[in-house]
Amino acid sequence: MTGSEGRPRLVDSHAHLDMADFAPDRRETVLRGFEAGLVAILCPADLTRPESLPVILGLAGEFPAVLAAAGVHAHEARKFHDGHLEDLRRAADGGLIRAVGEIGLDFHYGFSPRDVQADVLRRQVAWAGRAGLPVILHSRLSGPDIIAAVDAERFTGGGILHCFTEDWGTARAMIDRGFCISFSGILTFPKAGELREVAAKVPLDRLLVETDSPYLAPVPYRGSGRRNEPAYVAETAKVLAGVRGLPFAELAEATTANFERLFPFDNRGPQC
Repeated sequence: MTGSEGRPRLVDSHAHLDMADFAPDRRETVLRGFEAGLVAILCPADLTRPESLPVILGLAGEFPAVLAAAGVHAHEARKFHDGHLEDLRRAADGGLIRAVGEIGLDFHYGFSPRDVQADVLRRQVAWAGRAGLPVILHSRLSGPDIIAAVDAERFTGGGILHCFTEDWGTARAMIDRGFCISFSGILTFPKAGELREVAAKVPLDRLLVETDSPYLAPVPYRGSGRRNEPAYVAETAKVLAGVRGLPFAELAEATTANFERLFPFDNRGPQC
């Protein structure tokens, strides 16, 4: 299946369009994505920044193909309080969010203590399980601990292990637990050979692509000083298609279908 203008359908499964980088042209950025063939964009909001969720909900209100999620990121775990769970409840009860996230663990930067990250992750995973929502997980140098957190909460709601950079063992374990594996522009980097080897092994029905905008611009935009944005997800999808030995259109359709199973959305047109 292709989009209305004959282009393969694509989804950006992770874009931080709430960030100040997009303040000058947020709406235009979304439209450029649609012009590039995107049929959906999933945007996680940061509950530690009061302005974040309203910005995303504003976009989602104008464009039904923009889907919202919300949570407290590993970097901000030290700021977490019980009120954030109440924020999640209100958003979920109103049908405003489709997932809890971005949440997770980051043992590279360590902006929050590891024990605090783990506690905040488990509390949000547990809440998502009770609410019947999937989760969007961030994992950097923390694969075994991410798996342990999901298992400890007996979470079966699935979701996305986003911006994947862990090893095949972590990918396989999370696939076994019902998760999709999402690849960002890192997949296009010249030194990402090991990551491309993992991408070649992930079952086709568990693959997703993303930008993680405004970060991680893919080749050929990397290093140009240009901000990453949803329209550039096609570059990652092209590399992933090559890794898999598939035509670009087939890879695009497969990743879009995978996303649609997780997050059913109105795909009759980007602005419908």
